[in-house]
Amino acid sequence: MAHPVPTDLESAGSAPASDRTRHEDDLFTWVQEQVSLLRSGRVEALDLDNIAEELSDVGNAQYSQLESALRVLLMQMLKWDQQPEKRTPSWIYSIREQRRRYAKSLRKNPGLKQHRDVMRDEIYPVSRDWAADECNLSPDEFPPECPYSWDDILDRPFDLDSVKQ
Repeated sequence: MAHPVPTDLESAGSAPASDRTRHEDDLFTWVQEQVSLLRSGRVEALDLDNIAEELSDVGNAQYSQLESALRVLLMQMLKWDQQPEKRTPSWIYSIREQRRRYAKSLRKNPGLKQHRDVMRDEIYPVSRDWAADECNLSPDEFPPECPYSWDDILDRPFDLDSVKQ
């Protein structure tokens, strides 16, 4: 969602380069100035190196967001499978929420789908360690490699009927 540029920054794009904010001094103001320059067509005045770095950071943040949802989802699934006697509705809610976050992130960033197998394989050990910590078990009690297919991860049912009350 785009935010309007505050009125005191609207003329920032017309300021001489020496008067403009440096990226490292004030990121927010620098961004507003760069947006103003871009919208006014003053491409030659843009801070291209720092813009490229910021765009790369945006992409990395989207990757991290997807990875985070998957990491928590895998941890919850491992806990569910390892300790059926301790299942609670909150585990189900957590699985549902992480699935929602994962799906939303992929909807907004479909280019990330091609990275999901590598992502799953890279983060599974972390999910395994988290599950082991939460279950007070050794990581060796869990499979050494991710036991879940994408169908399991995204569609396997988890319901209240399987929770012992």
